[in-house]
Amino acid sequence: MTRTALVLAGVRPGRDALADFAGVTHKALIPIGGVPMLERVIAALRASGRIDRIVVSIDRPELIDLPDVEVLRSSTSVSRSVGEAFEKLGAPLLVTTADHALLEPEWIRWFLDHLPDADVVAGLARDRDVMAAAPDTKRTFLRFRDGRFSGCNLFYLRDPRAVRAIQMWQIVENERKKPFTLLRRLGVRAVIAALFGRLTLGYAMRRIEQIAGCSAGVVELPFGRAAIDVDKPADLVLVRKMVEG
Repeated sequence: MTRTALVLAGVRPGRDALADFAGVTHKALIPIGGVPMLERVIAALRASGRIDRIVVSIDRPELIDLPDVEVLRSSTSVSRSVGEAFEKLGAPLLVTTADHALLEPEWIRWFLDHLPDADVVAGLARDRDVMAAAPDTKRTFLRFRDGRFSGCNLFYLRDPRAVRAIQMWQIVENERKKPFTLLRRLGVRAVIAALFGRLTLGYAMRRIEQIAGCSAGVVELPFGRAAIDVDKPADLVLVRKMVEG
């Protein structure tokens, strides 16, 4: 089976503050250790030995000219870009981001080797592993009764039913600044559990499955650095220090 990887490298409407800070047109082109972040991600995908086809989604396709790399024009949001790419590329599809500059082949293999039987899967890392790997990092953790987790920018869309999760993602993206609206979509029990610190990751996943209409799962990665991407200047400084120092 041919396994395709999609790398998200576009920018949202408006200026990219981090790209401006680094003096490049796109965050994906910021050099880390002398190599643009996008190329570091592509190299890790290739070195994993599990990816046959690499596709980059970016708002300016003319900026990308890399051997054996296909390019798609990105849409107006991350979820729409994934949705349009999924429609063209089909399943299964591994999705990651160009700012995942620390990505290592081992993480990709671990993620793919531990996939649950679910239509859509996300990679997560526990707070203790993240902070042990990078005590100076500032991450946003999802809080559950059974632990605090951070996303690892690794997603797997197993089959066509995963499109339902992408549609839900679009709703979440539209409401990302309305946390209580999002909680209401999970239901009254989930809201109460979240407010009192009793919401478990398993229950949250079951509610997502019921709402999206497809099965969902997670892979817990034991690599703390897998949760570190480059979203702001402090991240850039940290990641450069990790790679170069």
